[in-house]
Amino acid sequence: MRQAGSGTETPDSLFADALIPLPPAGWHTRRMNVPSDLSQLSPDQLRHLAATLMSQVEEKDKALRHSEQVNQKLTYELALLKRHAFGKRSEQLNVLQISLLDEVVDADIAAIETELEDLNSTSTSPAPKKAPKRAPLPPELPRTEIRHDPQSEHCACGCKLRRIGEEVSEKLDYTPGVFHVERHIRGKWVCDQCETLTQAPMPAQIIDKGIPTAGLLAQVLIAKYADHLPLYRQEQIFARAGVPIPRSTLAEWVGICGVRLQPLIDALRDLLLDEPVLHADETPVPMLAPGKKRTHRAYLWAYATTPYAGLKAVVYDFSEGRGGQHARDFLGEWRGKLVCDDYSGYKQSFANGVTEIGCMAHARRKFVDLHVAGKSQIAGQAIELIGQLYQVEREAQSLSADERQRLRETKARPIADALHRWMLAHREKVPNGSATAKALDYSLKRWAALTRYLDDGGLPIDNNRVENLIRPWALGRSNWLFAGSLRSGQRAATIMSLIQGAKLNGHEPYAYLKDVLERLPTQKASQLHELLPHHWQHTD
Repeated sequence: MRQAGSGTETPDSLFADALIPLPPAGWHTRRMNVPSDLSQLSPDQLRHLAATLMSQVEEKDKALRHSEQVNQKLTYELALLKRHAFGKRSEQLNVLQISLLDEVVDADIAAIETELEDLNSTSTSPAPKKAPKRAPLPPELPRTEIRHDPQSEHCACGCKLRRIGEEVSEKLDYTPGVFHVERHIRGKWVCDQCETLTQAPMPAQIIDKGIPTAGLLAQVLIAKYADHLPLYRQEQIFARAGVPIPRSTLAEWVGICGVRLQPLIDALRDLLLDEPVLHADETPVPMLAPGKKRTHRAYLWAYATTPYAGLKAVVYDFSEGRGGQHARDFLGEWRGKLVCDDYSGYKQSFANGVTEIGCMAHARRKFVDLHVAGKSQIAGQAIELIGQLYQVEREAQSLSADERQRLRETKARPIADALHRWMLAHREKVPNGSATAKALDYSLKRWAALTRYLDDGGLPIDNNRVENLIRPWALGRSNWLFAGSLRSGQRAATIMSLIQGAKLNGHEPYAYLKDVLERLPTQKASQLHELLPHHWQHTD
């Protein structure tokens, strides 16, 4: 009996056990538009055709070599993680740290295996996957039946189909506070005339043949990255609800979701770098790489649009260090106006054409610290004058860019000029090296950058927006203690970019992620932008 719609045929591979399989016979000619009758071509046409074919072959060979290099890198990384997972733990880690690190390792392994599977998706004979052993879902959970039947009860030959059975697969769903089971029932229909078996396909899922629905996956991600609940705590919560889900399984789900959601962040980053003005900030995050006995300082970078921009977005970037090269790698060829603090890592970007926009809140903070420490009269006066600049900003908040710039020119610039003269006058009176001198020098040396916002109504007065957006990471540090690996930090950056983006655009994060995870497996690449937070619309 032949089966309709059961799968796709693939040609045999010459080297099935190689990391990157060789293309099947005829691969070049099938994809290079080679004329069937070369005798009709002139010598010049033949030479041009030969050159074109050689160029295409070189490009494809280059792509294959790159895939092989990525494959080998991922395979090596996977081997290291598995050696850690099954090897002896460091005695310097306590039980909680080992538990958290295990979660990271399991998630990283799942992520790498998913990337390898995607990389080798063109393999003519993919390696067989072991069927996971799963315990039956608890019978006491409520169940919802979802039936999948052919669109027509007639075979392609015209005869009526006869139902001969069905296949049932169960998936675990979650709505906040409640587990229930989806029973997907796919009837089997046969045509007695031509013996064709017809069965509706299973809807595409983020985790193929896995038990979690998009709702359950969204819950795990929101709990981990928005509510800062480590997976071992979620394991305990689920067990109390009567559904024991091993922590390793939860970690596997997280790793796979991180890979699947990455294309959204790549698209969002491209949009972000089209903006003329960006905020930037960074914060330290302890990172414990597998095999190391102690943490070292990694960094989380945040890049966000301004409060006045039409695009409401933030993209987090996780790196092993704080060097300015990380910022330059992210910004690439971008040459806009960057609102940031006085961190030296941005200086090379400014030399390369990026315009520095200073943060008035940082300048004010120097005087606040001075005033709190010694009740300085000079600091108090500076705080008062800077406060007048912020009063103008409150008045200008709801205005258009042009109206805001005119209001600043009328009201804020005279205040800023008076503040500058006042600072210069008092700087001559205080001794070098004193705390007051340092607070004054901070503003005077950066005065041009601090006051550029007066010339452009689209610029903010400070960098507070991105500092607020980076605050969830500070809260998370106290709960998950550290990032277990560079990959886990980058995965957290990806997912938290989407969660914070949903909040910026007024969406409930759980509803947003659930819908995105449902639609992503079948979303066309050309329509991926519809799933970005600023474009997303909930579909019933």
